Amino acid sequence: MQPRSKVELFAAIRRDARIEKLSIHELSRRYGVHRRLVREALTSPWPAERKAMPPRRSVVDPYKPIIDAILRTDLDAPRKQRHTAKRVFDRLVAEHGMNNVSYGRIRDYIKRRKPEILIEEGRGPPAVFVAQTHRPGEEAEVDFGDVYIMLGGVRTLCYLFVFRLSFSGKAIHRVFLSQAQEAFFEGHVHAFQRLGGVPRGKVRYDNLSSAVAQVLGFTRARVETDRWAAFRSWAGLEVFYCRPGIDGAHEKGGVEGEVGRFRRNRLVPVPVVATLAELNAQIDLWDEEDEQRRIGERARTVGEYFAIEKPFLQPLPDDHFETGRLFSPRVDRYSQITVRMNRYSVPVRLIGRQVRVLLHACELVVYDGRTEVARHERLGSRGQVRLDLDHYLEGLLRKPGALPGATALEQARATGKFTPVHEAWWEAARRAHGDTAGTRALIEVLLLHRHMTHEQVVAGIAAALRAGALTADAVALEARRAAEAEPPAEQPDRPSADERRPGRVISLTQRRLAALPPDNRPLPSVAAYDQLLRHPRPPAEGSTT
Repeated sequence: MQPRSKVELFAAIRRDARIEKLSIHELSRRYGVHRRLVREALTSPWPAERKAMPPRRSVVDPYKPIIDAILRTDLDAPRKQRHTAKRVFDRLVAEHGMNNVSYGRIRDYIKRRKPEILIEEGRGPPAVFVAQTHRPGEEAEVDFGDVYIMLGGVRTLCYLFVFRLSFSGKAIHRVFLSQAQEAFFEGHVHAFQRLGGVPRGKVRYDNLSSAVAQVLGFTRARVETDRWAAFRSWAGLEVFYCRPGIDGAHEKGGVEGEVGRFRRNRLVPVPVVATLAELNAQIDLWDEEDEQRRIGERARTVGEYFAIEKPFLQPLPDDHFETGRLFSPRVDRYSQITVRMNRYSVPVRLIGRQVRVLLHACELVVYDGRTEVARHERLGSRGQVRLDLDHYLEGLLRKPGALPGATALEQARATGKFTPVHEAWWEAARRAHGDTAGTRALIEVLLLHRHMTHEQVVAGIAAALRAGALTADAVALEARRAAEAEPPAEQPDRPSADERRPGRVISLTQRRLAALPPDNRPLPSVAAYDQLLRHPRPPAEGSTT
């Protein structure tokens, strides 16, 4: 069996020469090699290194000094007015008559030579990465990453918020429709609640606009936004801002890598969900599963390291911080308000009035004074409209002809709130009573949704349609029957059997008195007033006894 490598060949030659006492000529014939190689093997067990071939001349050689001079001149040129490889190639062709060198050869030479010139000129030492050691509970990193999801059947660009502890590698993820300040704050609050505490040391951030209003020169100093300064004061965060641009990415490399890892392993293929709440609930389960993984060559899992780190976190703040942003828009004549270049509906009775809006990362709540009057899912992109048909019913009672073409009706159909059962009953009512009266009857039916569940009203409409009863009163009666047929829900204070009897009116005063504690005080007495009877009233003058 012939040796497989030159080292094995040398070992075999030396063994045969030592044991069998073979001559150089015989060893040369046995192994089919030259006698010089046999002598080399008998001299040393290690083969001599191959001599490097002298470099061959390249067609780029005549132009290398010119290229080097251009690259050295660029060191002092403005950053955005330096030579590209294409510009160097064009100059060599136009100014030096180069016609026998391809652009690829010039590009490859510049790519290799440029960092060498930086070092030769003392402008750029080689990049070095220094290993870091993180203490438990001391440091964390925060970042956003782009993700696409199928939200309600529409491909939507969303943003993945990641809060990662540096010691254990434990990361909390949350998907939002935007990177707005509300999402930034809510992502922190969610992470604090899931982790059970707040890091005591520095938390690393890039210069996102939710936190930084202005970068001051080339220092670490930043002008922070007011709400961010208040939030980090509430949470007790000590922040560390990375260098702007790509140069600062390595300063929080842990979370940068975590964004990519989670996106590749958990969000591929593209998730298909109906709501963000559904996706975020699944993400919470994935975060728990990730505690079983190991990072690199670590001896323990993420969960085991986090168990060590958790006692070192500082406790959560006792008070509440409102993460939403407050606006005070005025309701226009279309019964809509404009928030962040999107429009949302409110009840028509508020037209012309100023309302308060609390904007959260995923929803928008409208208040009239202290009373909540509307709640919408937040729109992701600009210039969109979200309307609730229920907000327009009082106006449509006066203008029933506006219902068929109403935008609010189209959106109700798209979301499934206006079902085919509604459509069939409306069509039958218009045939029976005419367009105006039939549409007004439908609006009265839609008002039932304010007092009954959607399923109960739909069941009432279906029953009335089967019976041919095309009035709102008939639908209300059938809906109540459907409600009574449902099993009663468990409640803390359930009324007695007599109170639950259908058709009986329950006195609210009696119900309240029944819940009062027993009164052990003595009954009132009027004995103190008997003294008034001891002095009879004198008779009037002129009267006879």
